[in-house]
Amino acid sequence: MELYGYSGKVLRVDLTKGVARAEALPPQVIENYLGGVGFGSHYLDTENPEGVHWSDPDNRLILANGPFSNTPLHGSGTLCFVTKGPMTHLAVSTQANGYVGAWLKSCGYDAIVIQGCAQNWSYLYISEDVVEIRDGRHLLGKDTIETQNELKKEIGRTKGVSVFCIGPAGENRVRFSVIMGDGTHTASKGGVGAVMGSKYLKAIVVCRGKVKAGIYDRPLLVSIAKELHEGATVTFLNGRRHKWGTNGTFSNLHEVGALPVKNYTTNIFPEHEKMDGRYVRSRFKALRHKRCFNCGINHIYEREVTEGPFKGLVAEEPEYEAFAAFGSVIGQADAGAVFYLTDLADRLGIDANEAGWVLGWVMECYEKGILKPSDVDDLDMSWGQVESTAALIRKIATRQGVGDLLAEGVKRAAEHVGGEAIAMAVCTVKGATPRGHDHRGRWHELVDTCLTNTSTLEATFVGVRPHLLDMPPVHDAFSPWEVPLVNAHQNGWAMIEDCLGACRFNLNYPKIALSANNAITNAEKSQADILIIGNRIVNLLRLFNLRNGLTPEMDAPSPRYGSAPIDGPAEGRRILDHWSHIREIYYKNMGWDPQTGIPLAGTLKALGLNPLPGD
Repeated sequence: MELYGYSGKVLRVDLTKGVARAEALPPQVIENYLGGVGFGSHYLDTENPEGVHWSDPDNRLILANGPFSNTPLHGSGTLCFVTKGPMTHLAVSTQANGYVGAWLKSCGYDAIVIQGCAQNWSYLYISEDVVEIRDGRHLLGKDTIETQNELKKEIGRTKGVSVFCIGPAGENRVRFSVIMGDGTHTASKGGVGAVMGSKYLKAIVVCRGKVKAGIYDRPLLVSIAKELHEGATVTFLNGRRHKWGTNGTFSNLHEVGALPVKNYTTNIFPEHEKMDGRYVRSRFKALRHKRCFNCGINHIYEREVTEGPFKGLVAEEPEYEAFAAFGSVIGQADAGAVFYLTDLADRLGIDANEAGWVLGWVMECYEKGILKPSDVDDLDMSWGQVESTAALIRKIATRQGVGDLLAEGVKRAAEHVGGEAIAMAVCTVKGATPRGHDHRGRWHELVDTCLTNTSTLEATFVGVRPHLLDMPPVHDAFSPWEVPLVNAHQNGWAMIEDCLGACRFNLNYPKIALSANNAITNAEKSQADILIIGNRIVNLLRLFNLRNGLTPEMDAPSPRYGSAPIDGPAEGRRILDHWSHIREIYYKNMGWDPQTGIPLAGTLKALGLNPLPGD
């Protein structure tokens, strides 16, 4: 029987032994977990020793594509990274776009499972015919762009090759370091770069092969691809993201009270219009459009800054989250400076999002005298100081001076300083941080961030759209009973998006995406069938996290994260006043014990999962 949408192989890499081998991907794993985060959750749960430290060689780092990978669907070069991460010491799932997922499928692999630790710094080379663990000591200390260029030069290819690597931050195990490749495409959440660094693995090189996974109905898939692309570029958000980039929402978020400003101390940012994508794309010179695999969204451009102190700087246009992190979060209002700081963070291999929360916390503590100049290596950390911010980013990446503390992330840094500093940290009790929004104006995403099992958003993306899954629309986005109810009822679909192997910017309409999956795989799955798979993954990761120390008390926001805005559209709304109630409703509607958050036996039986020992 032909296997449509998959190669049917997994690449096993043991860095300790210095060996790599291919093995069959069991059909039941494909049926039960679909791809991407599903494959990652399966291998993480079945192979990671219980309680193993994130930096231990036994911690698995899993890379997986999905049935959409290397197909006519737009943006089908996405790869999912799954591991146990340093920010929460729980499961992490994060995606990177570009070409790497497509090229991995073209080499005949649906996933890579990496374990062990190399004796010396190494890189992994993968082609259709050759898999090698190669000496990477000459790459030590190079930034992410230098590493990509060096390896392309070394192997003699500039096209048809993806290089994903860590920068100095990953080498130094900065807890929020990233894995970056195909330019600045980033697996950014949960500290996956630190895990890769703990294995002495500097880079992964994947060369385009000639293997083509079968597609059951290619003509139908081509037709569906056009429909999805029209949705992404014309219908969804009225085409705003396509025209103005992800940062085209900057001013809109300010209008609804969801723009994070000065570490959540205010929701008012008068300069927001000059930071918005509409302003940047109208003023800064576009030099080169940088596409992902098969993608037609006007998403990433290399641009020249045309005004301000950084006039003449050429760099990739930052995403919205970088504009928030290096703009409003730190009280900085020059768009050119965001280009400068983002380029620096990308090269060093640091997650801009977490860096913003760390920097915003430092600046508020500095303003209030909690941190003295001597505590921050005599840098002027007043709001909006660009060069001091750049200096601190470099210190974090190299763990020099105060950078060694800040490299631990905002939660641990605040706990180290103690006292009032703890109350100023924007984070979850688990140790993760929100995406680049003020979630006090977006309760659905605040609840999701605190209750997720992936260390980042699990049930929501660009808000909630339950009507697309034939569920009632949202009536009150600040209701302490409706918000957790909606999140629980729609949970599962976002996990499916992270299984498919395509950028979710191209997957805005679930029913059309489901049709694409069936056209590729001949699976004939219904919406109910696919949501069962999504919820199976959610619950499997929940079980993994419970076995690794998760408690209900950890499913909560920090005092600042759960505080009431003092101004703006969400003024006075304090989610912490309702938190126990919210968590209980969410647990109950997920089919979990309302008090402990442990999945009930009936829930697990319906999903084909085994309960925790003793339950």
